[in-house]
Parts: sequence; structure tokens; C-alpha cells
Amino acid sequence: MGLRTWTLHVLLPVFVVILLPSHTESVAVMSVDLGSEWMKVAIVKPGVPMEIVLNKESRRKTPCAVALKDNERLFGDSAVGMAAKNPKVTFRYFQDLLGKREENPQIEAFRNRFPEYNVVKDEERGTVLFKLSEEMYYSPEELLAMVLNYSRNLVEDFAEQPVKDLVITVPAFFNQAERRSVLQAAKLAGLKVLQLINDNTAVALNYGVFRRKDINATAQSIMFYDMGSRSTTCTIVTYQTTKTKESGIQPQLQIRGVGFDRTLGGFEIDLRLRDHLAKLFNEQKKSKKDVRENPRAMAKLLKEANRVKTILSANNDHMAQIEGLMDDIDFKSKVTRPELEELCGDLFNRVSSPVQKALSSSEMNMDEIDQVIIVGGSTRIPKVQELLLKAVGKEELGKNINADEAAAMGAVYQAAALSKAFKVKPFVVRDAAVFPIQVEFTREVEEENVKSLKHNKRILFQRLAPYPQRKVITFNRYTDDFDFNINYGDLSFLDAADLQIFGSLNLTTVKLSGVGESFQKKSDYESKGIKAHFNMDESGILSLDRVEAVFETVVEEKPEQESTLTKLGNTISSLFGGGSSTAENNENATDGVQEEEEVPTEATKEDDPESPAQASDQKDSDTKAEDKKTEEKKEDEKVENQDTKEKEETSKEAESSKPPEEEPKPAAPKKQKLVDEIAADQTINDLPDLAEEMVKRSVKKLQELTERDLEKHEREKAANSLEAFIFETQDKLEQGEFRKVSTKEQREEISSKLAQASTWLEDEGYSATTKELKEKLSELKKACKSLFFKVEERRKWPDKLAALDSLLNHSSIFLKSARMLPEDDPIFTEVELNTLEKLINDTWIWRNETLAEQAKLPATEKPVLLSKDIEQKLAALDREIQYLLNKAKFSKPKPKPKPKSNTTKSDNDEKNTTESAEKTIKDSTDEPPSEPEPAKEPQTEEKVFELEGSEADSTAQKSAEENAKTEL
Repeated sequence: MGLRTWTLHVLLPVFVVILLPSHTESVAVMSVDLGSEWMKVAIVKPGVPMEIVLNKESRRKTPCAVALKDNERLFGDSAVGMAAKNPKVTFRYFQDLLGKREENPQIEAFRNRFPEYNVVKDEERGTVLFKLSEEMYYSPEELLAMVLNYSRNLVEDFAEQPVKDLVITVPAFFNQAERRSVLQAAKLAGLKVLQLINDNTAVALNYGVFRRKDINATAQSIMFYDMGSRSTTCTIVTYQTTKTKESGIQPQLQIRGVGFDRTLGGFEIDLRLRDHLAKLFNEQKKSKKDVRENPRAMAKLLKEANRVKTILSANNDHMAQIEGLMDDIDFKSKVTRPELEELCGDLFNRVSSPVQKALSSSEMNMDEIDQVIIVGGSTRIPKVQELLLKAVGKEELGKNINADEAAAMGAVYQAAALSKAFKVKPFVVRDAAVFPIQVEFTREVEEENVKSLKHNKRILFQRLAPYPQRKVITFNRYTDDFDFNINYGDLSFLDAADLQIFGSLNLTTVKLSGVGESFQKKSDYESKGIKAHFNMDESGILSLDRVEAVFETVVEEKPEQESTLTKLGNTISSLFGGGSSTAENNENATDGVQEEEEVPTEATKEDDPESPAQASDQKDSDTKAEDKKTEEKKEDEKVENQDTKEKEETSKEAESSKPPEEEPKPAAPKKQKLVDEIAADQTINDLPDLAEEMVKRSVKKLQELTERDLEKHEREKAANSLEAFIFETQDKLEQGEFRKVSTKEQREEISSKLAQASTWLEDEGYSATTKELKEKLSELKKACKSLFFKVEERRKWPDKLAALDSLLNHSSIFLKSARMLPEDDPIFTEVELNTLEKLINDTWIWRNETLAEQAKLPATEKPVLLSKDIEQKLAALDREIQYLLNKAKFSKPKPKPKPKSNTTKSDNDEKNTTESAEKTIKDSTDEPPSEPEPAKEPQTEEKVFELEGSEADSTAQKSAEENAKTEL
């Protein structure tokens, strides 16, 4: 091995800089599984594929509760603890009030269950408010916004970065008003909702993601039975692969059937058991008062009832006991599982009802269901499992999914899929709208010279229609301004109680203006109808995007004025999809838009024109009516077959460019489409959204509460920091390393100040402001600064000096080796080597002189050997060495003369050995180039990772590691 090669091979690795800072911006998304009693929060961030976020008590689920007492606001377990002391200011189960007017039966039921709350009517919206005082009111949306904001704080503490994008789970039976209320609550909290996902859909997605390999072209039907705290939902889901344009063959889940019971859940069992325990306490006659009239005692009994219910799921009996239930009287009584089952007999009889409703809506039977999987905390009750197993007729119930966390994990996977910051393996989700929606309008008709008004209905979204989806309805008979209504369709599948809870069946009234004016301006054009464009988005929220008046006219062509080149250009443009007007392109731009044309008044039914049953009835009812209908629908057929006709016209134009073999047919007239925007004034009928002024007031109110909480947190933090500093410093004054660098007088002075601060904190600290506490801490730190500095410097000396000695020794070896390189092929100049030699000598001199001077000083004096000076010497020497190493690495040796024919074998062997060694050094060297290019800021799509089953890992992390290796 040559000297040059040896120098590079041995010395380069010694000075390699291994660590390079990463400038990748962190991103994260979250999900909130919003249950009535509990919420689970999950996160996805680079390096953390999917994880449940622990709360401040290190628990994986948090009670949905908020307590508002004086200047204190508590959440989660702290709020639940406050419920037993002050139930009037601790709010729970308020999700039942979302999206409901004051006269809703569920509002009255809430008042009866929780008489401690002062629930009053909101005169502005017709909903309800929680009244705490004459000046303080809170709406259910505001309380939910507080809970959502608290969940974000938990996530941000875990992620160590701001997070605002999330997916929220809601019950599948939430209607439009309830879903909008959840979105408004998120808006008040300053969160961006990527999607409201049905909790049963989130569970199904979580199940499918981790069983992706088991999904194939053969459909598999799974029934998920979810009994939570307040409701029960049964969902039938079909899994199979499907082919998509974007990603090819991908797994898909489709919601086939949904059955639910809004009021069947574990909380109802808790209430029954609470009332039973209250009855037992009254029968003991230890108090003359009725415990049911004491809100605090009833809150304690409700908490104990929940605990006893949970224990009875695994035991046949248990002792319920509460110390000081009322008037310092203890309560103790035995409860057995048969007693509980007898108390809740009517509730258990309803267990099978959601199963039958789900099968009915899906038009399936249990023989087609491959597996039944239970989800939700209340499915742990043995009686529920027994009755459910009997209802489904299976050998066993599937328990191969996390009953508590499946929805949160499925929702956070969807959040990552919707976020632009992550890339996940596609999983097609086809959710279903539980409630049908239709458009209703009234039109004047004439029958036998008698004019009358006819009420028409158009099914916009059928029951269990998949979404997201866009639809267009065309009104053909209107030439002037008119209005129509968007309402719920046939809800006969709901029982009377559910219909009452459901609320208003009327959604929106739409008044169109400018129709007559548009027709007057386009009197020479042929009308193609008034088109209303509807959209049901990923959250299941229906909206009217726009209304347009569409016209068409024939455009005269003048072929004699067109040049041959122009004709050829038009033909080529047509062949590649060009030549259509802007209006036509916009009209056909959206995929999946289904146009449902208005059925003429002679039709026997006013249902969905796509319904096969309706088409059959109309054909068999009246042939003459059908003929008339066909005649009236000619224009509609032109619109529906627009794409086909355009293709035919394109084909004809292409043929016209060829030399004609026979007499060409006359060209079809060219048509031009024009679109006028129609103003649509929408009036919400089910429940008005928060007005802009109300939103501003609520945001301001919540912001003040948040600032108050932050101020309280900062004050507590400042007080704790001051107290901790006092105790820690008092202890340090007795430690050897602190006594060594301080005199007795200095320690006594510091100890006196610490004692004074401790006394002040005990006497006046409770009323001190955050600023005063921080100032007091700053004074103490200033008094101890010199002491701490001397100790800290002495702690750093050994490592810093060892690093300096090592670098000086290696630098000397490098310099010696560099001077031994052949003079006929120099790498470094004499000036460079002399500069390095001078720097090495100066650094040695500084080191030795400073150490000698420091040795003369007493330990109590300020040191002259400072760690920052050592770091500066290290940096200066390292820069010089790096420069020379980079130069050596990329320098090229002078070309050697070609060997003569009588070159000996030993010379060739030596040449091959040298080249091999240089190649080895080149391949193994990890040193970056002398002038490295600045690191490029990674694009959004580069910050990706794939979530695949339980082995989901972060591609972003792998990419970072690979980049680090590349830069070494």
C-alpha cells in the first residue's frame, strides 16, 4: 500500500462528521372517538404510525366531562371527581342535546335524569342552554368545544407540536342537524375537521386494515355489534377487492345494513342500578331524608353503580359501599348478578332488535353473515353476550378486535389518508346514509282544462345510499322563479319513539331567483332545464352547491371561410377531446354525477326514476301515458346521452377529414351550451346554525376561559418551580462539590435568602401573581449564579480536555504523515501545512499555560479555564483538519507513464494493489464533499410513511436514516 493511500485510509475515518441536522418539519393528525361517556384520542405523526394518546393520568380513555367552578375548569377524571362534590357544575352526557330543539323528548328525558342541571331554552335558536348564573350560560356545542380542545392539548403534549387536523367519530344515526352541531363545536375549538366518520365505519376500517391480506374478490360479510354507554348499533359490512383508476386493485368495505337503538346502553343499566341502591338505602332507614332528593348523594350512587356493574360482569355478587353517602351515614349493601338482570330485563329484551333492523335494511339473512364481532364496553356484560349469541344463531361471538379503541384507531387511519402529509395504502370506504333524503316541489298542472297544484317528490339519496356522492336534479317545466324543499324521505322504518327524537323532517327551503330573467335573455335558445347540483360529502353533510339554468342553441357554420389548415386542426382537436365549449367541459367534469330528470305529471309514481319497480309499474299501467312521456323526454335524453353524442360527432368529423369514397351525409348541426348561475336563497328548517355573531361571542368566551386556564397553569408552574428551587438548592449547599467551590460565608448568605423566600411563599405566595413568583425565582437564581457556574465548569472540564487532547494527537499524526508524501505528487501546499503546524503548537501552548494558571487559583475563585474557550479551540482545529481532509479526498494523482513492454510482474502487482486500496478508500469513505450542497427542504409528499397492519412503520424515519447514511 502506497504512502498516499495509507494516509487517506487511516486518517480519514478519524475526522468524519457523522451527525447532520434534519430540517424535516414535523406534522401530525389526530382522531377523537367521541362517546357519550368516554373519549379515546389517537395520533399519527412521523415515527408514530398509529397510537392511542394517554391522558394526564396515563389512562388510554378519558371521561367526556367538564367542570366549571368559579375560576377553575376541570376535564376528564378530575371533572368526574368534582361531580361527587358539586354535581351542578360538572357536565356529562351533554352530547344527547346536540342538534335538538327544546321541545324534543330527549331534552325532557335529560332533565328528568339530571335534575341538578338548570337547562333553559335558548330563545335565539330554539335549542337549550346550561345556566350556571344570571350572566353565565353554556350551549352543548360550547361544552363539546371545550372537550375537543382538551383532547387537542393532550395530543399536542404527546406530539410536541401544534395539531389541528382531526377526524371525529359520530354515531351512524346522527342526522344532519346533529352532524352540523359537532362541526360547529369543532369550529369553536379552532379545529379543522377532515371528516366526521361513523363510529361503526371506523371500527370496520380498523378491522379491515389489519386483515388486508385476507380480503379478496370473494365478498366477506361481517356483522359488528356495538353497545356503548348510551346507544347500540349493529352494522353489516362487506369486504372485497375492487379495481380503482388511481391505485388498481384495492380492498374495499361497504356498509350494507345498519340497525340501532338510540337509548340502549350501559348508562341505562347504571341508572337502574343507581335507583335500586337508592331504594336499598332508604329501606335501611338510617336517615329520615330521601336520598333521591340529594343531588350529591345520587351522583355518588351513580358512580358506585357503574363500578358494581363492571365487577358483576365477572362475578356473581358484589358489595356496594359508600362512606358518608348522606349526612355522614355510610351505605353498604350486597348486589347479585340475577338482581341486576331482573332490574334490566326490559333492556336486555331489546338486545336483538338492532340485529333484526340491520338484516332488514341490508336485505340479508344470518346465513350470509360470516362472523359476528362485538364492540363497545357494554358488550362485556354476560347477559348481553348470551342474548346476542341466541339472536344471531352463531357458535361464538368474535372478540378479535379491541372493543374500546377500534373506532379511534380506524378514525386516525382515515385522518392519515385524508392528510396531505402522509401516504397510506389505499382502503376504499363506501359509507352509507342511514336516512333517505328527497326534494319536494309544487307545480301547476292542467287536467281537462282544470288547473291545479301537484306536489312532486324526487328521491335524492335513498336509504343506505353510498357517500360521498354528487347528484344533479333537473327541473324542466319552470320558466320563472320558484322554490323547492329538501326533506327527509320515508322514515317508516323508525318506531314512534325514534321519530319523536329525530326532530324536524324538513331540512331546507330553497328559493330561486333570476330564473325568469335568464329565460327572457335566452329566449332564442332551447332550454335544457334548471339544474340543481347537490353534494353529500365525506362527513355525510348534504349541501346545495349551485343552481344553473342550461340553454342550448344551434351555431351556423361557414365551412367556405375556414382554411384547410383550420379544418385539419379542428379535426385533430376533436379526436383528442377538444372542441367542446367551456360550459360543456364543466358540465361533464365531475365523475359520479347522476342526473335525475323530473318525471312528467302523467307518471303514476313520483319516486326515483332509477327505481326498477317504478319503471315496471309505469310500463304496465298505461301505454298511452308512456308514449306521451317518451315524447316529452326527448330533450332529456339528449342531455343524459351527451357523452355518447359527442363521441359520434367526433367520429363523424374524423371521417370527414378523409377522402370521401361515396357521397357524404350532411353534417349534424353544431350546438352550443350556455349556463346561467341562478341565485339560491336557502333557509334551514331543522335547526339553525350558529349565527356569525353567536360564533364570535362563543369563541371569545371560550378563549377567555382558555387564557384563564393558561394563566392558572403558569402561576402553578411558577410556584412549583420556586418551591422546587428552594429545596433543591438547600440540599446542594451540603454536597461536597458545592462546598468545595464556595466559602462558608457565601453558603450562609445563599441559605439566608432561600429561607426568606420559603417564608414568603408560605405567607404570601398563595395570593402572589405569576410575575411576582417568577421575579422571586429570578432573584434566587442570580444569587446562586456564581456558585452554580463554578460547579458546572468543573463538571465539563474532563470531557472537554479529553476531546482536545485527542484532536491534538490525531492532528499531529496527520501533519507528520502529510509531510511524508512524495514531493513529485504533492496534495498540500507548504503554506497549508505550516498553518496547521502553527495552529497545533498554539493550541498546545494555550492548553498548558491555562491549566497551569488554573492550578494556582483557589477553587472558590472564578476559573480561568472555561469550557467555551476549549470548544472554540476544538472548532478552529477541526475546521483546518476538515479542509485538508476534503482536499486529500478529492485530489487526483498525476497520471503515470505507460509501462514498457518489459514491465515486471512485481511492478504490475504493486500498481494493482495501489489502485485497489484507493478504490476501497473511495468506497468506504463517508466524508462529505468540501463544498456540500445545501439540504433541500423536503416536499410534502416526501414526508410520508405507510401504515400497513400491525407492522406499520415510518418511511419518513427510514428515509431520514438513509439520507443520514448518504451524507456521511
